[in-house]
Amino acid sequence: MIKKAELHVHLEGTATPALVRQLAANNGAELDPSTFASDGEFRWNDFWDFLKCYDKAAAAIRSKDDYRLVTYDYLKRCAAEGVIYVETFSSPDHAAEVGISYQDHLDGIAAGIDDARRDFGIEGRIIVTCVRHLGPEKAIAVAQSVLDAPHPYVVGFGMGGDEAQFHPKDFAPAFNLVHNAGLATTNHAGEFGGPESIRATLEHLPVSRIGHGVRSIEDLDLLAELAAKRIPLELCPGSNISTGLYSDYESHPFHRLKEAGCLVTISSDDPPFFATSVGKEYANVANAFGYDDATMSQITRDTIDAAFCDDELKERLKSEI
Repeated sequence: MIKKAELHVHLEGTATPALVRQLAANNGAELDPSTFASDGEFRWNDFWDFLKCYDKAAAAIRSKDDYRLVTYDYLKRCAAEGVIYVETFSSPDHAAEVGISYQDHLDGIAAGIDDARRDFGIEGRIIVTCVRHLGPEKAIAVAQSVLDAPHPYVVGFGMGGDEAQFHPKDFAPAFNLVHNAGLATTNHAGEFGGPESIRATLEHLPVSRIGHGVRSIEDLDLLAELAAKRIPLELCPGSNISTGLYSDYESHPFHRLKEAGCLVTISSDDPPFFATSVGKEYANVANAFGYDDATMSQITRDTIDAAFCDDELKERLKSEI
């Protein structure tokens, strides 16, 4: 089995419908019936409806131990597919919505990482994220929490949410706060925002990776810049297809980005919402573009090189490939 690694997955978005129902039942929480389709899958129609569905499902996660369980459950599923390393996005804003403190949220995730390493040998790290459509002030508060409660598993800072809201420069204070403290940063750009959203991110935020970034294929100069600077792209093909950006894997620009010299990685984004997993994404990319095992293993090596963890861990992980 090819060893795999993942850099772009939202922790709350890894919880399966069954796990969400279990957590809600344990917590005595009422779930909005519209969260699920009749077959038990999550129900959403377009990207903005997906964001709402995500929030409704995330609200079932109510405690530090819930975060431990969600983390452990996801890393267990990943390990079964040959994944050796995962960087997961955590969202303190979602935790705060249900009354969980930043510290409890963080401690729960860290406990899940420790338990999964013990049981399955997989490594996990955390990228704390702010939510774009909640605004710049909330982003600064999240960034300050990262600095006030440093943790060895927190290796970066990022931002998700609706790209149509605000401008990247509005979040420069938050990103610079974390960057100046020595943490790496990434930002969702070039998903539903066009190539101009990637340009704005590169111009105004101190990022060393781009979340998604697929729309760079529409701007040849930008494409050349990303390739020349070796800025890794956190590509999530199955997510892009599910949300309607592309019709299938063959039409997804993954291969064209790779051929243009971009540093490409493979992630699942919010796997149960898009009926996918890291293993499925690797298999679908390989099948769509005819990549052999050596090519896929090189993508894993590139992914680990692009990770925000320390160099010692990177070398150990690459020795496993």
